[in-house]
Amino acid sequence: MTDESLSGKQWRRLAISVYLPTTLSFIGFGAVVPLLALTAHDLGATVPQAALVVALLGLGSLLGALPAGMVAQRFGERRSLVGSLIVDAACMLAAALAPNAWVLAVAVFVLGLSGAVLMIARQSFLTVVVPFRFRARALSTLGGVFRVGNLLGPLAGAAVVSAFDLRAAYWLAIGTSLAAAATSLFLPDLPEHHETTAAESTGMGTVLREHARTFLTIGLGASALMLVRASRDALLPLWAASIGLDAAQTSLIFAASSAIDLMLFYIGGSMMDRYGRRSVAVPTVLIMGACFGLLPLTASGLGLTAVAVGLGLGNGLSSGVVLTLGSDASPNVGRTHFLAGWRLTTAIGQAAGPLMISAITAAASLSVAAWSVAGIGFLGGAWLWHWADPKRMERPSA
Repeated sequence: MTDESLSGKQWRRLAISVYLPTTLSFIGFGAVVPLLALTAHDLGATVPQAALVVALLGLGSLLGALPAGMVAQRFGERRSLVGSLIVDAACMLAAALAPNAWVLAVAVFVLGLSGAVLMIARQSFLTVVVPFRFRARALSTLGGVFRVGNLLGPLAGAAVVSAFDLRAAYWLAIGTSLAAAATSLFLPDLPEHHETTAAESTGMGTVLREHARTFLTIGLGASALMLVRASRDALLPLWAASIGLDAAQTSLIFAASSAIDLMLFYIGGSMMDRYGRRSVAVPTVLIMGACFGLLPLTASGLGLTAVAVGLGLGNGLSSGVVLTLGSDASPNVGRTHFLAGWRLTTAIGQAAGPLMISAITAAASLSVAAWSVAGIGFLGGAWLWHWADPKRMERPSA
């Protein structure tokens, strides 16, 4: 599958072995995540403790980035994916049967760790098997699949919880994780040259040191993009509440933003493959930066909807761009170690967005927080324009 084209048959094979299990696992994940705080509270946790349980998911994903690279390097992509999905199912089972909030917290933390392995193994696999001129479309489609799962998951979770009880969502997730593990067994074998270079790969520390400049240049720009993207979920509901919108109106505005987001992922990938990574990375972060700059000027549901749609446009087109930039820069030798460092770099930006908004809002106001995110968006766009120049990036490795 590493020639210079992808046939319809090969795309269908990827759909069955990569995109289908990803969709299944994210449906279960999306069904459970909105219910974690409620489950913790049901088990006797206080509000701060319930919030901590939810935060452990992101913390596990962040701390698991580098170990995930070592796992994928040691066991290979297919075994890592199947094994991690089985661990996911075990975590969901532990959460479903948890007698107290502490057991739930451990299950959630491990779920974050296994999620990091899944992410890196999928990205590494697609980086190797998909020709370079189709890479952005393949990775943007993966990003789109995440969005589909996150859209369908809460709907499926709501359905089973309404029909049964709160724990039913976890049993649904167990089923989707095991189904995803079964379909991941159809993952094609990687090319022989990748197995050879993987076996010869140097250690994690060596790979990270050798590519530190990449993490501090293009990685920093990608981290800024992740920060801006993550800020949408924090700022939009807070601003909606500040202008007097109720929960139903806020949900509808989010739905409009998500709908635009979901429709554009393949277009963004196609543009990157045809016109280069900067053709998407730079405009999208500037669009989102401009939207956050306009946010404090909105005083009605209509104005906020316009801003939310603009954010959906930028977020949708940028689906897969961070994965693609990382894959482009990844070396043949030590690829999964590099991708682990890339994920850690960009995940820090993703985690920093909501934290920065919380700190600025406490010290100043929501408007200042929005303008700060806008400023980072504009700076990130300039940074990406400079460092995402193909002449500055490392030579494509696949």
